[in-house]
Amino acid sequence: SLLPTGRKGRVLWHFGFGSWDMATLYVGGRLFDGEKVVEGHAVLEEGGRIKRVAPATEFAGFAGERVDTSGGTLIPGIIDCHVHSLSGAEGNPGAAQDRLSAAQIAVRGMEYMRSTLEGGITAVRDCGGKDYIEFALRDAFNAGRFLGPTMRCAGRMICMTGGHGNRTGRIADGVDEVVKAVREQVHAGSDLVKIMATGGVMTPGVNPEDAHYSAEEMKAGISEAHRFHKCCASHAQGALGILNAVRGGIDSIEHGIFMDEECCAEMKARGVWLVPTLAAVKNILKGYDDGDRSIPDYVIDKARRVFDRHIEATQMYYKAGGRIAMGTDAGTPHNRHGENARELEYMCDIGISARDSLFFATASAADLMRLEDQGRIREGNSADLVLCDGDAVADIKRAARKENHRLVVKRGQLARDNRAAFVRQPARVAAE
Repeated sequence: SLLPTGRKGRVLWHFGFGSWDMATLYVGGRLFDGEKVVEGHAVLEEGGRIKRVAPATEFAGFAGERVDTSGGTLIPGIIDCHVHSLSGAEGNPGAAQDRLSAAQIAVRGMEYMRSTLEGGITAVRDCGGKDYIEFALRDAFNAGRFLGPTMRCAGRMICMTGGHGNRTGRIADGVDEVVKAVREQVHAGSDLVKIMATGGVMTPGVNPEDAHYSAEEMKAGISEAHRFHKCCASHAQGALGILNAVRGGIDSIEHGIFMDEECCAEMKARGVWLVPTLAAVKNILKGYDDGDRSIPDYVIDKARRVFDRHIEATQMYYKAGGRIAMGTDAGTPHNRHGENARELEYMCDIGISARDSLFFATASAADLMRLEDQGRIREGNSADLVLCDGDAVADIKRAARKENHRLVVKRGQLARDNRAAFVRQPARVAAE
């Protein structure tokens, strides 16, 4: 057992009852706890939970397994608040998905989520799947039957006739039908409700600037979701659609591309999160520039039109001090599962500090997803951890690029062990 002696606040570690045989101590390096850098502290994990966070000197007598974090930064598992777990990041993901059976889609989704975990992402929010197939992934991972990220799922996104997402979404028109659509998602077991406030880039024949649902329809849907204690997210790119969602009580705005000062002020005043998903448009254009002509022309045209405005909107909300949570839209063209953490780097590229990008991807993201035991390295929380090589707060690439991760840990279990890549070989002495 662990018994504090009470002398000068120092804790001695007593073993002999067998209860700490499976404990692991992470010690030696820097700690970013989700909100701030903590120097000289160690983290004790046992049974998949964080048992103790304290100065390293308190663990002097620890005789269990140790993970040397020297020269690295231990951070909470990274959280992605916007993925599509069943989409494969092809040039035209919808067309590719339509060629597969439900069973094939489910197997691919399991593979994608395992890659996501190995890339340092320990929790995701699926913002629109297909026929609730993703719920099976969620339930298997969350119950611990398979090792994967914690999942929260929206089920079928709710959109108007001909609206963004209508290929797989729940089409609903008018207040009564929108309310019914929300109830269907609640009945199916959705963790959150996603309502499409505007057009988007990936749907043919719609304009991202156009508001789709009316203010009355948005408010009715959001209110019904909240009545059943569900968080509510809105795909919202045009300014009027953003305002309709915000004034209707939305919890998070996804993308927010054409946000203006009025949107920004109202979002901040109401405590609405922005989930920017910078990776989405960036990877569409990169894929095209790299030669992929399977991306539809209308997608490229709209992506080019919104690219700069997307960055400006994110910068606007950041400078205003608004709530931000990391999201990627992983699964969209060339936006690959497992590379999600690159969003940290993309945020820093447009002027967000490394500390803030880490906060948005850990503590803030956990707050949006209502993951009370994740996103922060603190006693009692799930032991979801990423050990980055180097100083992740000084150089965001140490966290953003998976090749710089020494370890990924989910509930105390090793999801990826890359420590061998960082073993420093002794310098060779030239023969005389």
